[in-house]
Amino acid sequence: MTCAILDDEPLALDLLADYCAQVPGLELKGQFDDALVGLAFLQDNPVDIVFLDVHMPRLTGLQLAQLLPTPGPRIIFTTAYDQYAVRSYDLNAADYLLKPIAFDRFVQAVQKVRQQLASAAPATLPAAPASPEAPVVAPDAMFVKNEHRLQRVAFDDILYIEGMKEYLMLYTTAGKVLTLQSFRRVEEVLPPDRFARIHKSYLVALSRIEHVERGKVQIAGRLLPIGDTYREPFFNLIKAYNLL
Repeated sequence: MTCAILDDEPLALDLLADYCAQVPGLELKGQFDDALVGLAFLQDNPVDIVFLDVHMPRLTGLQLAQLLPTPGPRIIFTTAYDQYAVRSYDLNAADYLLKPIAFDRFVQAVQKVRQQLASAAPATLPAAPASPEAPVVAPDAMFVKNEHRLQRVAFDDILYIEGMKEYLMLYTTAGKVLTLQSFRRVEEVLPPDRFARIHKSYLVALSRIEHVERGKVQIAGRLLPIGDTYREPFFNLIKAYNLL
């Protein structure tokens, strides 16, 4: 399958391009930070999938989707705002990815389009010969919104994450990063075998735990509480992690 990416954030473009390179059978034909330039390319260069940011200057992703040729590519919208999900499905979008985008969620969206294209193909066409799939490399970092940029945060650098109402404070070996994000979205991105929610306000890196005592976890010299709701699954997880 062929694809193109339209996003006005350079880091988001780089992240999606990297994801595309890791998926066997997915060929990136172009990436654009200008909606009008991307539209001109798509009108002359048909692709199977367009990863389309909702918020772009001059022309939004929702407006651009209505200007694409018919029959056009499958649209996968990408945005940090979930309030546009209903509108995107009104435009027959194949999928809707919320930033920060987890690699497994990206692969799921691509597979959905792959299945749609396969079911829409004429039954008389011979099946393409199977080719050995290259191993998919798991991501080692995530991108989070920090002020007016997307900041890369390596999983290995994360000590713990603290919830602060609608914000999250990421404590890392390089310092603190404040981002407007929910625990739910971050938990979808983080490897579940390396991180654990221990409290409604705290999520910790298992490898950074110094010790556990009296219902608290110490990381980087700070004691963090273990909530009653999270106590049993947390202790089951660290037993599996061979910390006990």
